[in-house]
Order: sequence, then C-alpha cells, then structure tokens
Amino acid sequence: MLPADPRYLGAQETAEGVNFSIWAAAAEKVELCLFDEIVKPDGSKSWHERKFELINQDGPIFHGYIPGVRAGQKYGYRIYGPWDPENGWRFNPNKLLIDPYANLLDGEFQYVPQIYGHQALDGNGNGDLAKMDTRDSSPFIPKSVVTKQYEPRSRRINTPWPKTVIYEAHVKGLTAFNLEIPENERGTYTALSHPTVINYLKDLGVTALELLPIAEFITEPAIEKRGRENYWGYNPLIFSAPHRAYASTEDPIEELRQSVSKLHDAGIEVILDVVFNHTAEGGVGGPTYCYRGIDSKTFYRRTHGDIYDDLTGCGNTIDVRRPFVVRMLIDSLRWWAQTIGVDGFRFDLAAALARGAQGIDGISAFSVAVTTDPVLRERKLIAEPWDTKGYALGAFPYPWREWNDNFRDAVRKYWLTSQKDDLREGVGSLATRISGSHDVYYYRGPTSSINFITAHDGFTMHDLVTYEEKHNEANQENNNDGSNNNNSWNVGIEGPTPEPFIEEVRKRLHKSLLASLLLASGVPMILMGDEIGRSQFGNNNAFTLPKGKKISELKGSDSFFGGWALNWQLNNRERELYESTRELLQIRSNFLSDVVKEFFKGESDLMNSRKDLAWFTNLGQEMTQENWEDSSLLTLSYYVEASENQGLLISYNASNSEIFFNLPESKWGNVYRSIFDSAENVSEYLPTILRPLDKTILRPHSVKVFLVSS
Repeated sequence: MLPADPRYLGAQETAEGVNFSIWAAAAEKVELCLFDEIVKPDGSKSWHERKFELINQDGPIFHGYIPGVRAGQKYGYRIYGPWDPENGWRFNPNKLLIDPYANLLDGEFQYVPQIYGHQALDGNGNGDLAKMDTRDSSPFIPKSVVTKQYEPRSRRINTPWPKTVIYEAHVKGLTAFNLEIPENERGTYTALSHPTVINYLKDLGVTALELLPIAEFITEPAIEKRGRENYWGYNPLIFSAPHRAYASTEDPIEELRQSVSKLHDAGIEVILDVVFNHTAEGGVGGPTYCYRGIDSKTFYRRTHGDIYDDLTGCGNTIDVRRPFVVRMLIDSLRWWAQTIGVDGFRFDLAAALARGAQGIDGISAFSVAVTTDPVLRERKLIAEPWDTKGYALGAFPYPWREWNDNFRDAVRKYWLTSQKDDLREGVGSLATRISGSHDVYYYRGPTSSINFITAHDGFTMHDLVTYEEKHNEANQENNNDGSNNNNSWNVGIEGPTPEPFIEEVRKRLHKSLLASLLLASGVPMILMGDEIGRSQFGNNNAFTLPKGKKISELKGSDSFFGGWALNWQLNNRERELYESTRELLQIRSNFLSDVVKEFFKGESDLMNSRKDLAWFTNLGQEMTQENWEDSSLLTLSYYVEASENQGLLISYNASNSEIFFNLPESKWGNVYRSIFDSAENVSEYLPTILRPLDKTILRPHSVKVFLVSS
C-alpha cells in the first residue's frame, strides 16, 4: 500500500484510487476493511471483507492509498489497542468502525448483542461491561461509503438578520402529506424544494428554512425495544453524512445539494440543526460503532476513568476541549457549508460545546474556532444556550445568535398563565422581551435574540391553548418524559371540545401569540404548523413514532401519530390562522424589519417630540413607574416609530374583559388606521380610521395593530 496524503482525513477519491486517512492517536494498529457484496446462486447476499493494515503514520494519523478503488466502495476500520475499561480504554478490533469523516453510509443498524464492545446479552447492551466481546459486528452496522468529489457551492443569499424569519421544520414532516408531490418524493430532500413548498414558504413570508437534524442518526436501543423509532434525529451516528432515509434517489448528497440550490433560487436560506454535543454511542454500556472504538478517552468528556461526564442526558458528551475533536467538528461544518451549500447552523445544547476546563465559557475552543473560521463566521450561527447542567443565555459572542427562552416564557406567562391571579407578573417582563431583550443583548443588538414561543421540543402553539397537562402516553414512558413546566392554558377544558366559545377564545389566543412573536424586536422563529394550528394532541415530547410505520399510515391516529407532519388540506380555521400569520409577517416586513436592527432609545426626537418607542396605559398616557410595578396589569400598548411619517401602535389585552383604550394625543400621529385585530377574521376584517384621543375597544385576549400616520 502506498502512503496517502495525511492532510486530508476520510476517504478522498483521486484519478487512480482512494486516499484513506484516520486520526487514531492511541491506536497500536489500524486496519482498513473494504467490503464487496457477493450475490450467491440462491439470490442471497453476503459481504467479502479485504483487510489492509495502514502502516503509514504521520503522528496520530494513519493513512494509505489504494489504487483502483472508486466511489461507491464500502469500507470501515478495525482498530487495535488496550482493553482497559478501568482506565477508559475500550479498543476492540472485532468491532467494525464507521469512518467519522464519511459522507455517506450504507446498510441498516441492527440491535443485536454483537454491536457492543463488551460482552452483551441482548440488543440493549445488558451484560458484563468489563469483558471484551470477540464477535464480529460488521454484519450489523452500516458501512462507510467512498463518495466522489463534489464541486463546492459558493452561492449565498445573506438575508440580513433584521429581515430574517425562520421556519423550523422536519424534512419528512414538512411534505409527507403534500399530495401535489409525487408519492415517492414526499418526505424527502427533493420535496423540500418542490414548487408548492417554495410557494407556501414564500407566500407566508419565511426567509429561512431551519431543518431538524439531517446528519445520519439512529434510534436509541431502549426506544427501539419499545417498538418505536427516533423521529426528530437528535441521536447522531456521524456528523457529515446526510440521513439516507430522507433521500428519494441513490445519491443523497447531490439530491440535497440540488434542493438547497432551488431554495436559494427562491430566496430562501437553509439552516441545519446540528447535534455536536453527543453521539448515539450513549454511555459506557452503549454500542461501539465509531468514536468509542477509535479513542474513547479523546472523544468523550469524563469525570474519571471510565465514567462519562454526561451534560446532555444522552449518556455522553463530546469533548470540545480536545484539539482534534474541534477540528473534526469544524471540518463537518465546512462540509455542510461548502459542499451542500447551507447558510447556517443551529447548535443543539450549545452550552456543552462552550465548556472549557472551568465550565461554560463563551470563548471556549470551539466557539473561537467557529467565529474565526473565514467560512463559518459568515454563516448564520445560532446557539441553544444551555445543556442539562448549565445555562448560558447571553454568553455566546458575536456573530452568534441565541434561542431566547426568556422571550418564550414571558409571552406564554402574559397570555396564558396570567389568567391565574397567583401567577400574574404584570407587563414589565413582556415589554423587555418584545422590545429586544436589552438586559441580555445590550451591547450586541436585538437581532442577537432568536425569539420563539414554541419549538420542536414542547407543545405546539395550538396545544399551548388547548392543554394544561402533557399527554405523552404514546411515547410509552408512562408520561414521565417531557417538561412539566409548560406555561399553558386550556381555557377551562382539557383537550378538544365542541364548545364554540372555548374554541373562539383559543383561536384568538393563538393569533395573539403569533402577533407577539412576529411583531417583536429580535428574529422570529415559527414552528412548522403553528401557522395553521398543528396539534400533537398534547404530546410535548413528540420525538418518536411507531417502528416501521410510514407517516401516511399513521395519519388520523391520535394515540400514535398526532400532528407529527404538516397538513396541506386546510379547513376554514386553519386557513384563517395561515392568513393571520401571513398578514402579521407582511406588517413586519413593511414597517418593522428596517427599524429592529438596533435597540430603541425611548428618547424624544427634537423635530417631532415623538419617541422611537413609547408605552401607554389604557388612557392613552405614557406608562409611569407605578404602572410598571402593578402586577395585576393585563393590558399594554406601545408605539414604534417605523419611519419619519409612520409608526405602529400595538395594543395587548390579556384580560377576560373588553377594555376601552384611548388613542394617544396628536403628537404621535393624526390618523390611526387599524390594520390587524386578532379578535377578527383577517378575510372579513374592515379597517377603521380613528383620530387622536378617540376610544377603541380591545377585545378579551386580543392584539390590535394600528398604522399611525402624521
């Protein structure tokens, strides 16, 4: 075997063969294993394995060049070293290892004892953790695949943050019920860029499609044992290979590249949710398919010996204090950005990636590597600023943005839990959040806040106003999974009801929540289906589905399916919510997107005596300190200067009663034109023209928006 170029990790195809390189600093010996499929006379198939020892070594990198190998070749590694569990070493050459730099996998993951490095008795890994298993795992795990070299994607849209509207969606769930798409393409990468999908997103006002994880993932063994499978994808096998089950063609990489390109043609950015905080190998008793067999002590954080430091709730935590681990993650991000062409990343449990030796640190090795990389620093970077043992809102440096759970909680509490007298907090917290969370991002600007009320994890917006308790029984964890702190309100009846008054209040609340999100300073993120009232029937942890079932087979089954996918045939109620969302995003685009790039100052302009932001009582007078300290207050109005001659007046009423509101005096404007009311149907709403000091009615649980002209 010829020496390879150790500068490039993974499998690099050249004109005459393939260059193989793998980082394995503590290995004593590395074997490259090539697999060729053999078809027997009876039609059955098996694998022929050819082994090549990588005798060339450049520091921690083992490498070799094999002439004649082409794209499509299946391969893996067997790595030799000490079996010394007490000290954290679990090398086992009987276990075929996936290349962490692979861009494509082939084959199914099977839950059998052979996939474990220790002597396991069953597919869950129960057995003797101290003893090495000598059975071959290669028939039961996917093989890495050599891929061709793809031309890098360089086209970018670069939508400014103030004009960005994010739509969080699941690849399969977004299009599984879209009957305009050929059946074999529904729920795939191809379907993401179908004209109906693009038209839907564009018409709504979305500028960025954020996809739940699309890197190769598997179901956790315990979940598989219960007859369910992981739907969301937050259990990664490796970091740089598209999930093959989402492909409608034999080339998932090119299929995804083409779809991203078409979305770009339509002006829609693509953001990936990446899970770099842990892997599907779980704790020490989990399967061995890659990292544990290459170098368990480097890839995973430990408290000591063989005890993992679990900051993710998934059994392990990737150790970003290690230079090579940081390199691997940066290389992965670059691959997605340059080969696939994506525009940004949302980092799941990003606090686990910002942990140095002394805890969470916004200038950790990983954060610094991303923000100084010439490719990645130009992409949209979004942190989920917590992990299971720490919280770091505001800690991530520019150009990072952060999911702002303070916004989520303040808006939910105002509209929903404030209905209970003992839980009222007044309007101060709400005002801080909808004006951009200055207390958190005072030196970075309001677009550092990714505002959200709902996300994949938790209730949908429909369920927020329909359930006060989680209903996760279908997950088969005795309803013990999922958060118990939902800040939701069922309007007096748990779940669906034929009572028209209850349903009307719920619809109004839903539209008021949307208005609070879409008209606030910061960057709004909409959860797939919230624009039409998608329900998961009270399941606030809908990450699994019945094993082996297609989504189309589950539609309408409350106990198993819920609303895991988007409905494309809208009834009148769903159409009204959609039209309301579109109208609110149009208002944002027309009047707010240019003025929310910086914090409002709240100071009077010398020319017109108006403030760029002002808060009002129901009497049309500016709020006083006494008003702000009144915890019983459930109404709030505020004026935003949109241009020299126009502004918006937005009024909230979270109470159960109609409220008369006096419009402010003439210095704020001479004409008040109502342009949105969450208590009215958009298609039937007739705008009214009012004058300064006129009275207007704010209906219960509603938001009313006025365009104010000088």
